[in-house]
Amino acid sequence: QVQIVESGGGSVQPGGSLRLSCAVSGFSLNDYSIGWFRQAPGKEHEGVSCVASSDSSSRYSDSVRGRFFASRDITANTAYLQMDNLKPEDTATYYCAAVKESTFRCLLHTASYQHWGQGTQVTVSS
Repeated sequence: QVQIVESGGGSVQPGGSLRLSCAVSGFSLNDYSIGWFRQAPGKEHEGVSCVASSDSSSRYSDSVRGRFFASRDITANTAYLQMDNLKPEDTATYYCAAVKESTFRCLLHTASYQHWGQGTQVTVSS
């Protein structure tokens, strides 16, 4: 059974950092790409980053490029999103999602992902 559990959210001041974790079970990260998405109140889901199944190559949205870094630990079956220099506009619920595919180029579209976690809240405020 596929399970995805996010953790690591919290409240930080602008300029601070957080690292989100996405612990998965029931499948291997070798076979699945991982996507990170966020949803702020009243807004649609936004694709933030993803890590491709085949080579761990990552992609980022323009809004977070240079501040966020996605990675994965195959042996721990866990993906991570390191978020630095956080801004108030990064405030949202962050979701980890997975899709079974063999690719070097992951996608940032919600419709591409099969399995979703429950989300973790990130609040950036002074």
